[in-house]
Amino acid sequence: MAAERFTRGWEKLMEVDGEGGQRVIESLQDIAPDLGRYVVEFAFGDIYSREGLDLKQRQLVTIASLTTQGGCEPQLTVHINAALNVGLTANEIIEAITHCIPYTGFPRALNAVFTAKRVFEERNVMPTKAPE
Repeated sequence: MAAERFTRGWEKLMEVDGEGGQRVIESLQDIAPDLGRYVVEFAFGDIYSREGLDLKQRQLVTIASLTTQGGCEPQLTVHINAALNVGLTANEIIEAITHCIPYTGFPRALNAVFTAKRVFEERNVMPTKAPE
């Protein structure tokens, strides 16, 4: 059962995060391999593999959650890349972050937008027009 859970999680991680997710898990092997296994088995094997939301919706929720927590810019980088991987547009990502402003405030939203900007520049994508 554990091997099946890990396999299901690894496949979902590769679908969503690709090489970025693989690098995160590999970076944990020499210091906290169990943490990497928990990410694969629980986050991706159990949660991301559930029915009810598609991968675009899951990434919007994840980006909003990380934005409102603040201090999660490395994880935001991974998940903004993942959002692009699953088909979200730069406009949709910026709109999700903008939607968080009344709930979390400008500093956290600004940090998230600047993180998104770096990812967009690396991936050569930008919003098609500035949101109003």
